[in-house]
Amino acid sequence: MAAFYVSTPTELEHLCQSLSKSPWLALDTEFLRESTYYPKFCLLQIAGQSELACVDPLLLSDLTPLWQLIYRPDKLKIFHAGRQDLEIFYHLHKKLPEPVFDTQLAAALLGYPKQVGYARLVEEVLGVSLAKDQSRTDWHKRPLRPEQLRYAADDVRYLGSLYLELHWHLKQAGRLSWLDRLCSPLTDPVTYANPPEEAWRRVAGASKLGGQELAILKRLAAWREQTAAASNCPRSWVAKDELLCLIAKLKPQTPKALAQIKKVDKKLLNLHAETICRLVAQTPAVADTSRQQTVPSAEQSALLKLFEAIVYLQAAKHGLNPKALASRAELTEFLIHPEAATLCQDWRREVVGQPLLDFLAGQKSLHIREGRPCLS
Repeated sequence: MAAFYVSTPTELEHLCQSLSKSPWLALDTEFLRESTYYPKFCLLQIAGQSELACVDPLLLSDLTPLWQLIYRPDKLKIFHAGRQDLEIFYHLHKKLPEPVFDTQLAAALLGYPKQVGYARLVEEVLGVSLAKDQSRTDWHKRPLRPEQLRYAADDVRYLGSLYLELHWHLKQAGRLSWLDRLCSPLTDPVTYANPPEEAWRRVAGASKLGGQELAILKRLAAWREQTAAASNCPRSWVAKDELLCLIAKLKPQTPKALAQIKKVDKKLLNLHAETICRLVAQTPAVADTSRQQTVPSAEQSALLKLFEAIVYLQAAKHGLNPKALASRAELTEFLIHPEAATLCQDWRREVVGQPLLDFLAGQKSLHIREGRPCLS
């Protein structure tokens, strides 16, 4: 199927009329974020049953017909690892298109790795090898070359076929309802909210801090999030993670003390020294234990190892990738709060949560049968 490059209102109108006949829409976006806080929308690739196009939002000032089509509830929207694509839609419209089918999430329920890439999935499911020669394209630069457009179009060219294959296998396995629950967060606005008070959770090194140091980091991370959003610049342009952690540890309360930290540059001092020092000074010296890490006891470490063995056995039983079934962090959460843990919610409770609960209660045990480990 040849791809069309859509850059005029007339071309867009014709495309939308053709796509309106398709029951599903395969979607992907190209965007830049290296110099902005919000993603800069550069290209939209879209396909239906018999149409394939690259729509240029940098040359089209009004994409209303396209948005009306995408937001129609009777059209299934197909993505691969669609969170960042949907973030663009949410940023532009403050609402999300429904319903959604994510081929990466679907593949994880059929035994593929949790983060399986689109190219690998296309090759393994459809037997098609995709070119990788334009992966470093600057999608903001115009004009786009034919090979760049071909590369971009390939990102949706096979999405429809992937959807049909994966949907069939999920239906045969009785797992379509599992996928519905996995895709649900993709259409929840909460997924794309970045509340400043939660920004510290994305700071590398935060897990190593506790008490007042962590409390300072929380204030600094919230301030950085608000500053970056207001200026539409990357967080790291305001201050890097490493520097925030260093300030939290050293606790400078005057610009002079802040200036003595080697990694602090003149720009940060000139623009934000007073604010940073005020945030540090205003943070009370009260212990904050919300993120203090405790070293697991020998018994807890042993339990985690046993949990991992159960995960591998259950994954093999259901034809799933063990890392897609339960992560180490989720097992640790289960160890602390079993019934309230993520693994005891939705479809995973039946597959792995309940077996783990039964194991903890002594109702099931790990043992060897005919030379093979089993849970019963």
